[in-house]
Amino acid sequence: MNDYPYGDLREYLAELDRRGLLVRVSRPVDKDTELVPLVRLQFRGLPEAERKAFLFENVTDGSGRRYDGTVVMGAFASSRAVYTTALAAKPDEVAGRWAAALSNPVEPVVVETGPCKENVLTGQSLLDAGGVDGFPHPISTPGFDPAPFLTAPYWVTKDPEDGTYNVGIYRGMVKGPDRIGLQMDTPTQHIAIHLAKARRLGKKLEAAIVLGAVPAVGFAGAQKIPFGVSEYAVAGGLMGRPLEVVRCETVDLEVPAHAEIVLEGEIDPEHLESEGPFGEASGYMGAKTTSPVFRVRCITHRTAPVVQAFISEFPPSESTLMRKIAFENVYLRFLKQACNINAVQRFVTHESGTCNMFFVIQLKDPTPGQARQALYAASGYEASMGKTIIAVDDDVDPEDLSAVVWAMSFRMQPARDVTILPGKLPRLDPSAAEDGSLSSALLIDATRKRPYPPTSLPAKEFMDRAQDLWQELGLPELSLAEPWHGYELGEWSDADRHRAAEAVQGRYASTEE
Repeated sequence: MNDYPYGDLREYLAELDRRGLLVRVSRPVDKDTELVPLVRLQFRGLPEAERKAFLFENVTDGSGRRYDGTVVMGAFASSRAVYTTALAAKPDEVAGRWAAALSNPVEPVVVETGPCKENVLTGQSLLDAGGVDGFPHPISTPGFDPAPFLTAPYWVTKDPEDGTYNVGIYRGMVKGPDRIGLQMDTPTQHIAIHLAKARRLGKKLEAAIVLGAVPAVGFAGAQKIPFGVSEYAVAGGLMGRPLEVVRCETVDLEVPAHAEIVLEGEIDPEHLESEGPFGEASGYMGAKTTSPVFRVRCITHRTAPVVQAFISEFPPSESTLMRKIAFENVYLRFLKQACNINAVQRFVTHESGTCNMFFVIQLKDPTPGQARQALYAASGYEASMGKTIIAVDDDVDPEDLSAVVWAMSFRMQPARDVTILPGKLPRLDPSAAEDGSLSSALLIDATRKRPYPPTSLPAKEFMDRAQDLWQELGLPELSLAEPWHGYELGEWSDADRHRAAEAVQGRYASTEE
């Protein structure tokens, strides 16, 4: 179905503006000291529903330089309203849109040229324009980061053996006008696999960095898609039509034709340099590392380009909400379809755990062993994700940590229901040993193993009447947490029901006789 309304990032930003979801900042803003702190405030001081995207139209730096272009931050997932606008879907259509895209990817189509070719810089012209430094890349954690970083780059590479594409989001440290450090969290990242193959073949790995593209490309790049599946095709699946791509000028790669900026070059897998530290999504500064370097050969860009940056670092953030919605759909599909665990109802990640570390799986009437099967399967899907995974019943809201703690307190026994799996890959986790030897996963089966007595809340009919009375009294609007009424869980007899019914009729004395 070809109903995706955006042809490029600019059309999408116009729609955000029309919906009142874009804050335009026209006064001068220093990209290194003011820009990210301003956007950060809404993630520390506003409810999620009130967060918006920010477009900075007058960007400067500490030297007083003014840049020809704009910076947009928080444009994909500051809030669920922003996310669903970017996906061009209603809230109840998000899961279906992702399921359709993953099941029916649409391969891209090559076109002759596109807006990303409006300006082509190579050789001396690239250096004269400032190269990478010619664009307003902000400092993400002022006071701690040692340089500007690319936080929303779509790294495009091809498998050196079979030519399949990978489009992934990996941070890039700006090291000079023609050099960008590449940081990969784990060796299982797909670009790391491409680099390892290039090293074995004795080759350099050609790459392109796309900055600013239609939102479907960014969503696909952030998703946990199986190795060998093209993110371009998944982006096409999200759009319901092929993504238009053009050939690069200096490398054998194709990039989105309507991109804002494209950096072309290569990575020598044998050459490593220091990189970082950087403010990580874990909520802590990541350590300085030794990482590969991307050498820029060519830059193509639109006139007055829009530089996109993600607000990440301390959770919650734009990146955690984007991962949350994407990961939940992928894991749920994996557990129900690939693993055939039909009892699984929901899979929830939590932003305070960066959506990588803390998972809750909701199951309906699991058969003996099914909850543990789901826990093991979720832990094994991605070696670096799922540090703590909890299984709960379908009467427990997996989004509500208070409800999850309730289930853990009274539906599991540590000696029986807790498993510790060693050998997990560390992921931006300062609690792990430096060599990763202490990385592990905690699996907790907090589902009921036998019939339970009813929950100790008034039965639904009485809570329904109470709501009517609440409204009649003009009391504040309620947002009820589950469970909000009592219900049976198997351990309740006809005699118990009879005694309770007699009690509310004032006949409790007769039941005692």
